[in-house]
Amino acid sequence: MAILYVNNIKKSYGVDVVLDGINLIINEGDKIGFVGRNGAGKTTLFKIITGSIKQDEGEIILQKGKTLGYLSQNLDIDENLTAFEEVMKVFSDIKEIEERMRQIEEELSDPNSDHERLLKEYGRLQVEFENRNGYSCESYAKGVLIGLGLLEEEISKKICYLSGGQKTRVALAKLLLKSPDVLLLDEPTNHLDLGGIAFLENFLKEYRGTVLIISHDRYFLDVITNKTVEVLNGKVEEYGGNYSYFIKERKNRIEQRVKEYELKQKEIKRLEEMIERFRSFNREKSIKQAESKEKMLLKLEENLGDRPITYEENVRISFDTRIKSGNDVLQIEELSKSYGEKVLFNNINLMIRKAEKVALIGENGRGKSTLLKIIKGEVQPDSGYIRLGRNVEIGYYDQEQRDLNPEKTILDEVWDEFPQKTVREIRNALAAFLFKGDDVFKKIKDLSGGEKCRLNLLKLMLKKANFLLLDEPTNHLDILTREELEDTLLEYDGTIFVISHDRYFLNKVVQKICELEENSIVEYLGNYDYYMAKKNAKEDEIVVNEEGKTKTQIEKEKKKLKQERDKIKNIKNEIKKVEAEIEKKEKNIAELEEELCKEEVYTNPNMTRDINQQIINLKDELEKCYEIWEELLANIEE
Repeated sequence: MAILYVNNIKKSYGVDVVLDGINLIINEGDKIGFVGRNGAGKTTLFKIITGSIKQDEGEIILQKGKTLGYLSQNLDIDENLTAFEEVMKVFSDIKEIEERMRQIEEELSDPNSDHERLLKEYGRLQVEFENRNGYSCESYAKGVLIGLGLLEEEISKKICYLSGGQKTRVALAKLLLKSPDVLLLDEPTNHLDLGGIAFLENFLKEYRGTVLIISHDRYFLDVITNKTVEVLNGKVEEYGGNYSYFIKERKNRIEQRVKEYELKQKEIKRLEEMIERFRSFNREKSIKQAESKEKMLLKLEENLGDRPITYEENVRISFDTRIKSGNDVLQIEELSKSYGEKVLFNNINLMIRKAEKVALIGENGRGKSTLLKIIKGEVQPDSGYIRLGRNVEIGYYDQEQRDLNPEKTILDEVWDEFPQKTVREIRNALAAFLFKGDDVFKKIKDLSGGEKCRLNLLKLMLKKANFLLLDEPTNHLDILTREELEDTLLEYDGTIFVISHDRYFLNKVVQKICELEENSIVEYLGNYDYYMAKKNAKEDEIVVNEEGKTKTQIEKEKKKLKQERDKIKNIKNEIKKVEAEIEKKEKNIAELEEELCKEEVYTNPNMTRDINQQIINLKDELEKCYEIWEELLANIEE
């Protein structure tokens, strides 16, 4: 049964059309993922649904008596309250019932009170209190806060003393506890650690209401959603499955539409030729036939529409190294760091070698970002030491974007850091990251989170460092940019040490996961799925670190991983060669077909025959190239 109708919603900002005739029917119990590029209009649509901004045309119809809940950027929380007090406001009516029950208990002690009336009221209130889980609401609220990653001591802190991420978790907990009929979440995993994300996933899987989610977390969308809505060019398109289903089905739909479009184009060309031929006869019957065909042609052209979009413009990232580092890139020994009584980590050890792609994970507040800053030299440890290897050059990506000057323009921000480059070189680099035309003169303070991320990635790319320290590099990036970053990092020949909660990213890019605990770093020689398999295995099956294995075992595993990486890299190189050959042959065919149109050729039978034979031979070779290309792609997918 439908709970929410979105009817012909239109929204523009000046000449920019953000949403153009959006229609959706959302059923009770649906869990829908909204995907699309940053700026596509997803958040605008959510704000229109909740009534926080007004649409230009159309209407939103919510089933009578149903409620909406929205996790927005402007957090609806009182910073003078503690985190626990703030979320308990959700249960204020239950607490009022409890308070009235206490009052009745006091009144019953008065021998002159109306005992019969009070007992009836008390009994009614007690039933309602129990039915609404009044006895467990406090523990339930604490459980949700802890599940989302707040520590016991943080729950009793005033919100004004919490970090931005912690405040977002309080607001999210408050929203989940409200249990609205329709729950709208905009990037809910951005400030959660892996444990918090897992808790939210389980919560939403069991949630009985309707859930609408904007997220670039592909793993999260796969687990939660049963439908996907893509927002593209002001329109929406629905898919009856999760993110992985959407990717496959979208490709199929685009291929089908391209085929239909090309068939219509061929039919248009055929009709045009027939019309020209009929008119050349210059007879009454042939002219009528031509006019009939023209009507068919006009109708076909009216229904043709634009050529289907087969790709979206995306950033072009390419990480290179200026010089090669030594084999031992980073050595950490007996490292400790505390802030007051808060111990982040104590006596930890770690070794990272050249070309390794290592992820650092752990609970929020454990000191992951602090560890990267110690390696960078920005923060001093309490004890222990850091050793960087020979010729190691660090490139650092800060999730907080603190190294960007908000008053500078995009162009000046990059040019000031790389003054040796020409204006053309800087503008070409900016264009590759989708900063084009007058966009380069925008001030950084006016950029979105995703635009700031792209700008920092560009600066990191231009630095050509051989050791990348990346702190949540996929936060605020749309899915296409995430995929481009992942593919680029896979090709990168330097060393990577990355903090990330993006499980899709961790599965695809990293070869080793290090879990930061208070007194150790626990190492897992594999990606995220390998890490989870080991975490869920019996304790005696878990390999906690390299000291738990023989040197031979470690080297064998590393050798196997390297062989697999090298195999994929070789296949990708072969694919590039084949693609270049395909492009070359297609160009040759096009040139020969142009030759056939020249008068000196089509009037010469011998030349025409020779060129036609060359085209046939090239097309046969092209077909073989495509077969090889498909086989290579299949080998990568395996």
